Amino acid sequence: MIKIGMMIGNRYEILEKIGTGGMSDVYKSKDHKLNRYVAVKVLKQEFSENANFVSKFQVEAQAAAGLAHPNVVNVYDVGEENDIYYIVMELVEGITLKKYIEKKARLSVKEAISIAIQVSMGIEAAHNNHIIHRDIKPQNIIISKEGKVKVTDFGIAKAATSNTITSNVMGSVHYTSPEQARGGYSDEKSDIYSLGITMFEMLTGRVPFNGETTVAIAIKHIQEQLPSPREYIPEIPVSVERIVFKCCQKSPDRRYQTMGDLIADLKQSLINPDEDFVKLVNPDEEASTRMITDKDMVQIKRQSDRRDSMDEALRLKKDVRRKYQEEEEEDEDEDIDEENEDEDIDDDIDDEEEYDSKMERITTVLAVVAALLIGCIVLFLVGRTLGILPFGGGNGEDEEKTQEDSGQVEMPKVVGRQLEEVRTELLGLGLMPEISYKETDEYEAGLVLECNIGIGQIVDSKTDIVLTVSAGTSGIEVPNVVGMSTAQGVSDLEQKGFVVNRTESYDATVAKGNIISQTPEGGTKAPNGTAVTIKVSLGAEDTKVRVPNLIGISEMDAMAAATESGLVIGSVTEVNNEDPALEGCVCYQSYSVGSYVEPGTAIDLQVSIGPKLATYSFNGSIEAPSAEEDPEYRDGLSVTVTIDTDDGVQLLNTSTASFPISVNYTGIRSASGTVTFTYTVTTDAVTDTNPETGEVTTTEGTSVQKTVSRTIQFTPEA
Repeated sequence: MIKIGMMIGNRYEILEKIGTGGMSDVYKSKDHKLNRYVAVKVLKQEFSENANFVSKFQVEAQAAAGLAHPNVVNVYDVGEENDIYYIVMELVEGITLKKYIEKKARLSVKEAISIAIQVSMGIEAAHNNHIIHRDIKPQNIIISKEGKVKVTDFGIAKAATSNTITSNVMGSVHYTSPEQARGGYSDEKSDIYSLGITMFEMLTGRVPFNGETTVAIAIKHIQEQLPSPREYIPEIPVSVERIVFKCCQKSPDRRYQTMGDLIADLKQSLINPDEDFVKLVNPDEEASTRMITDKDMVQIKRQSDRRDSMDEALRLKKDVRRKYQEEEEEDEDEDIDEENEDEDIDDDIDDEEEYDSKMERITTVLAVVAALLIGCIVLFLVGRTLGILPFGGGNGEDEEKTQEDSGQVEMPKVVGRQLEEVRTELLGLGLMPEISYKETDEYEAGLVLECNIGIGQIVDSKTDIVLTVSAGTSGIEVPNVVGMSTAQGVSDLEQKGFVVNRTESYDATVAKGNIISQTPEGGTKAPNGTAVTIKVSLGAEDTKVRVPNLIGISEMDAMAAATESGLVIGSVTEVNNEDPALEGCVCYQSYSVGSYVEPGTAIDLQVSIGPKLATYSFNGSIEAPSAEEDPEYRDGLSVTVTIDTDDGVQLLNTSTASFPISVNYTGIRSASGTVTFTYTVTTDAVTDTNPETGEVTTTEGTSVQKTVSRTIQFTPEA
């Protein structure tokens, strides 16, 4: 049996009860080995002898021990001592999300989404370890004093396996998924449904389904459509409404398939709350693969047998139809019921025979038409290529219009024409001329000598057309300015008599303001006054984002601000900080404010838990009450001894008749405390004799409870 003050596992001192559950109690305890406060969950005494309960309790411990995540209440130790089964967990001081919602009536959209993101991260860690919570609800979500959100109580969690999991409806019925309500298979998507209901309650302050009995509520989860949260709170953004709807789909296949997908949409809703980006998937419309059930197999077999019977009936009917046709007509009036039945069979066979013959004719016709079409297309392409068809020249107005609509143009004649005239025409067609010069005495300067695209060819617009142009005999060598600064390159080209045109482009390998390329190339010759086009670098394309200031705000607000800036939060650690104003807020970020980083960069945070408090120790002996403190105290009395610090923490509560008591405590937050002794003193019987009559009278002794208090000072720790 657990008592206040007892030690478990030679290290965990039970201080006070802080909670109780269906089959366990939770105590605030002190871990003397690591000098920290922890929560110890102990299986109730009435269940400790029940093998089924012990097994479930151990499964919980094994499942939870595999998790280590900032948004999950961590498990430190598991043990058993004298039929006391216990789990040592992280002590989170705060309130449940349920009480937080009741306190605020409902949460703001931003706060609800921030909490949902942290809860999702914790559940995702569990799912990655093949652990399904199966009891997600606001009562099992704790918000610490520092604003950290943690998922707790894996009381009905079980390691997921490939086996079918069937269980009774466990957990609170207001948040249970339809498949859990039916008692059927439940998996990770059951947690997603329960989280969707929790988000609904955060946003509206109420649960979507309610009723007088748990059965009535469970039926609503199975049958009724989820009401829109915007019916109660119209200002809820459409993206958030759609996220809740997708989480709470009746069919698990229509929900989010992983917590990662849900987290991505939640973060997106912080950035674009009014954008309808959530896609509700219908597996039937997507033609998802579905396993064939036993019922399907029976139906397929029946259809196959029926088709075989119909084939056989068709063959028999052809042989005997004429023979019995006249007899059936003569007996029509007498055997009307029997004939109607025969007609139904005949109709089925005739319909199928007619259907088969029609399908055969249609298939034949379609095959012939397809063959003719393919032949015509082949003849058209061959004739157009060879130029033997009168409509294959491509000079008609319809073809030109088609080419324009498709973004393609026909290459005009350019060789033998003057450069400026050719340049104007090519630019008008959307083609980009690149010019190189060739010194020659055979052709006048400025005449186009060669082109990389032949006349009449169909090319895409914006295609680069390389022209070789005559520089005549008076060509000037073009300076090579690639890599130079723009000012230096322009100066060198203009000194040689060239005209400079410039374009700009992003280039991560060339410094901003320097020249990436030039046309004509350096070292070639071109006539005086030729335009040289240089491409100037704009540097690397700027896709970086600016780091916001996260100092001085809560962790949830920091997560929202980082998400809005295209960043993510990395590790979050709690530290002492000497500035009292920063307690519960971010006091450090791994990237400085105003710096630029790549989108998606993880920023590590430190959250202040306040200035480091002085701690004290108490190592010594507690002596019995002295004669000055109580003259009536006698050795051997049973005394209850308690030690309480001035800040209300009880260090000792024990009964003894033997003094002194040795104590050793560390990590005390108060500088002084009080030792209290409580015991009962019984006085001796008193005998009196009446001197006149000689009568003897005896007065019985009395019992009096005494209390003695003593102030003690603790020793400061280094």
